[in-house]
Amino acid sequence: MRYDRTVHLDTDFATTVARTRDALAAQGFGILTEIDVTATLKAKLDHDMEDYVILGACNPSLAHRALETDRTIGLLLPCNVVVRRDGDRTAVQALDPNTMIALTGLDALRPVAEEATRRLDAALAALTAAGADS
Repeated sequence: MRYDRTVHLDTDFATTVARTRDALAAQGFGILTEIDVTATLKAKLDHDMEDYVILGACNPSLAHRALETDRTIGLLLPCNVVVRRDGDRTAVQALDPNTMIALTGLDALRPVAEEATRRLDAALAALTAAGADS
């Protein structure tokens, strides 16, 4: 089972991060956390790696609905979105919201996962609309 929804862009890393933030915001997601994995691994382990950031995206309405169904679902929140260099391109990857159903077995989460999927797919599509391919 794939657990990601991924697009590849021919834009530089900083531009892609900014565009990803904007695309997520247009779909009602705020960024609660940002982890610069590249800087963290360099500072803590003196390890060099490609540009890699994790954005903790949250749509408050969807999070509320999911938490009302299962308080433990907070373990899977917020929706992580990764922006990373992938060779000459930049990858944007979102955790597939259907993973919530697969991991919990709770069919009651299906409507939340379906709406989250629509919104994340719309954000990813907005990123690719400017001429990138997936």
